[in-house]
Amino acid sequence: MDVSLFHPQSGDFAALTGFTLTDAHQSVTSHGNGLASEPVHGTTVIAVKFKDGVLTVGDRRATGGNAIMYDKAEKVLALDDTMLMAISGAFSKAIEFVRFLRHSFKYYERSQLQSLSLDGKLNEIGRMMAGNLAGAMSGGLVIPVIAVYDQKQAVGRIFFYDAAGARFENLEYAAAGSGSVQIRGAFEYIVRTKGNFSEMTLETALAEALHLLEIAADLDSATGGAGKVLPLARTVTAAGVTEISDDAIRVALGASTTTATSI
Repeated sequence: MDVSLFHPQSGDFAALTGFTLTDAHQSVTSHGNGLASEPVHGTTVIAVKFKDGVLTVGDRRATGGNAIMYDKAEKVLALDDTMLMAISGAFSKAIEFVRFLRHSFKYYERSQLQSLSLDGKLNEIGRMMAGNLAGAMSGGLVIPVIAVYDQKQAVGRIFFYDAAGARFENLEYAAAGSGSVQIRGAFEYIVRTKGNFSEMTLETALAEALHLLEIAADLDSATGGAGKVLPLARTVTAAGVTEISDDAIRVALGASTTTATSI
């Protein structure tokens, strides 16, 4: 992991809270033909456990109404060294959430000289969601999937929230966005036929997650497939947040394609 993402050399606190959002900011604009007539939305994101932590993947498509506005959106973002937030829904509001949470976590750490606890971080996300309820009702709905490595329990964990800020923990997997409905039952099929995701290697879990994302792309017009732009995949483990290389994603996509063909 590039530790400079969370420990920049500059002493400017404002700069500290705005790091690594360049790509995300770009993704709320169109292909250069003007702004979207409707709010830009991110679509499908998936989180699954594996032996060493949690894997999160997301397609790169952002839509405005029925138009594809951007195909390199970054929907899996690190909040700190131990937590990933996969975002679906209103993209500009989601990026605002990420910036606020990064600022909040870092401010607590600097002011209290200790990191905010996991429960404290999760509560902060819940308060943020509850505070956005009015915005969610008027089109600014954001549904995040949180992947975290619990240092005390030495295990990866997955959480999601409803629009009012209620928190739920999923034992093996979670998905959000327009394509998540189409693949909901497929998760359970994998668990029942191949075993729990938490018992899989990273390579196996990655192939399964990417296969599910491709199914979502086939069944949901708002979800982008890997044919044009590769999905984004990141893990969170005891070692921190790591981005999976494009080469590893290509290998996993080949493995999932081979499996689908043989079936």
